[in-house]
Amino acid sequence: MIKAADMLIARRADTRARGDFATWKMLAKLNGTSSLPAEAQNFLAGYKALLEKTPEPEASEATIHLIYRSYYGEMGGAGAPPDIKAHSNGPVTDNVTAFKRPAPQPAKAAGGPPAKPRLPVALIFICLVVVYAGLRYLWP
Repeated sequence: MIKAADMLIARRADTRARGDFATWKMLAKLNGTSSLPAEAQNFLAGYKALLEKTPEPEASEATIHLIYRSYYGEMGGAGAPPDIKAHSNGPVTDNVTAFKRPAPQPAKAAGGPPAKPRLPVALIFICLVVVYAGLRYLWP
């Protein structure tokens, strides 16, 4: 029987394994594997060996499962790690949203209420100066 604490550890280990594997794989594409720890380099070497024998999705899942088992033990999971079902929402090719211009504002209806004309800022400033000067010099 699997305890709730072990299941929580299993989920955390699986999430961490998937995130780390994606990061390591991206670093491998960018030729940055020398900066990875030795354990990560070993997992990537195993992934490349699996990639020659099996298709990419199966090799990825097998490598993630190996990383998961390793993390489960490191995080204090008791016994054999439980099977975690992968959440696959379909293949994701890109997570970048293209820029779209906002839709143009529709023109106001001709039959609607007329808009109040706005006073320019300069006119308001001049009125304030006249009021100030009138109060300053004409007020006893």
